Amino acid sequence: MVSSQNVNWSEIESLVKILSKTISKLPRTFTSISTISRGGLIPSRLLADHLGIEKILVDKKKIPSDSLFVDDIFDTGDVFKKIISKVDEPSKLVFVTLFARCGKKYPKQLIYAAKTKNSGYVVFPWDKLEFQRSRD
Repeated sequence: MVSSQNVNWSEIESLVKILSKTISKLPRTFTSISTISRGGLIPSRLLADHLGIEKILVDKKKIPSDSLFVDDIFDTGDVFKKIISKVDEPSKLVFVTLFARCGKKYPKQLIYAAKTKNSGYVVFPWDKLEFQRSRD
C-alpha cells in the first residue's frame, strides 16, 4: 500500500501565508506568477491574491525572470530542471512550492513552506481523485 500525506485547505492557507511573508521579504518584486496547469495553478492563484500579483502565466514556453514560478511540491526535481531551461535569465529564477520532499537536495532558487513528513504521496485537496485513481 502506498503511504500518503493528506493536506487539507486550512493547511494550504497556512502554507500560502508562510510563503507570501517569505516572498514579501525578498529584495525584488515580481510582475507575474508562472506555473504549470497540473499542481501549480491553485497555489499560484492563492499566492497571487496574497502578493497582489494580477497576471498568472500558465504552461508558457518562455518564462520571464521577473515572474515568480509556483508549484505545489518540489519532489524529484524534474519540473525544476524543465522550468529553468525556459527562463530568460535562469540565475534570477525564484521557484516556490508549498512542500519540498524531505531527503532531497534543493536548488538555491527554491523557497518552500514545509517539508514532507515522509516519502509518501502528498494528496492535495485538488488532486484527491487523481490519487484515488492511482490506487485503483
